[in-house]
Order: sequence, then structure tokens, then C-alpha cells
Amino acid sequence: MTSQAAEEPQSAAASRRSKLTPEREQEFFDAVLEQIRECGYDAVTMEGVASVTRCSKSTLYRQWKTKPQFVAAALRASRCPRFAGVDTGSLAGDLRAVARAAAEWSRRDTKLHQALGHAAMQDPELARALREALVEPEVRALQEIIRRGVERGEVPAGHPALEYVPAQVLGVMRVRPLLEGEYADEEYLTRFVEAVVLPSLGLT
Repeated sequence: MTSQAAEEPQSAAASRRSKLTPEREQEFFDAVLEQIRECGYDAVTMEGVASVTRCSKSTLYRQWKTKPQFVAAALRASRCPRFAGVDTGSLAGDLRAVARAAAEWSRRDTKLHQALGHAAMQDPELARALREALVEPEVRALQEIIRRGVERGEVPAGHPALEYVPAQVLGVMRVRPLLEGEYADEEYLTRFVEAVVLPSLGLT
């Protein structure tokens, strides 16, 4: 078989994939993530997403071979660092702003994280995509906020509480629904930052 012949199936597959516009692809991604939030990962099917988005099931299977691949692609496409633009000029101000920003997406992201938790434990690619979409961008942004605070001399570089700030901020969002049956809103997150995060760093 010539190299040209070997490349033809790949070219044909690429051609089929290229028929989707970015807008249509994003419509599929939004649909599958919203269904996961509302129904749970196990209940979502390719057939269901096809029905909601008014496309054929084969269209989805041509793009993504399996549901985990589809969901992983949707997660990666939805990646949007929420804390990246936070910069008030002080570490305490930044952490208060983080609380306000986190409240805006706490419900949606926490529901998605909860719905995907077990499936992500079973599928390494899905777990990576979940971390890339919902965890790593926020951790990096929080680390940058902390770095600026250290450079300004607001907190010592070796302060033992610094490494736990991402776990505190992200962890309280995930755990409040389990403890109290409510999502972490702005009032709750702001009180948490004032009562726990800032004192742990020696800030007021």
C-alpha cells in the first residue's frame, strides 16, 4: 500500500470532522455538560445529546468515538480561568475578589464536579480533562495571586498556610453541598475568606 493510499482514510476522517463549525461544536459541548449537571454522567447518552441538539447520533460518533472522549473534549473546550483577572493591589483584596468571583460559578461547576466524580475515578482521560477544566486553571491563578502578595511583603514566602489556600477556596465550594445541602454563594464564601483564609495568613 502506498503512503498516499494509507493517508486517504485519515484525510476522509479529517474531512468529516471539518464539517462542524466551531459554533455547532460548542453547542454539542454545552448540551452534554448541561445534561450531566442535571441528570448525572451515567444517565447521559450520545443518543440523548443528539436529540437535544437535533443531529444524528452518527454525527457525534464520527467526531468522538465514545462518551468519555466526548465529555473530555467538552470539558477542555469549557476551560475558562475565573480568577485570572483578579488583581486589586493587595492579597486580602484579591482573596475577597476571588470569593465574589467563585460565587458566580460555584453552583454550575460544583454540580458538574459532583456528577463526574465517580466516572473520572474510572477513566484517566476524563479525570485529566476534569482537572484541566475545573481545577488547574484556578490553582494557577491563586498561586499567582499569592506570589504577588509575597513579593509585596504582605506575607512571608515560607508561611506554612500559603500552600493550602487553593485547597481552602476550592475545597469549601465542593464540600458545602455535602455538609449543609446548599451551594457556596457569595455571602458564604466571603465569610469563609474573612474568618478562615485571611486569619490563617495573618491578614485582616
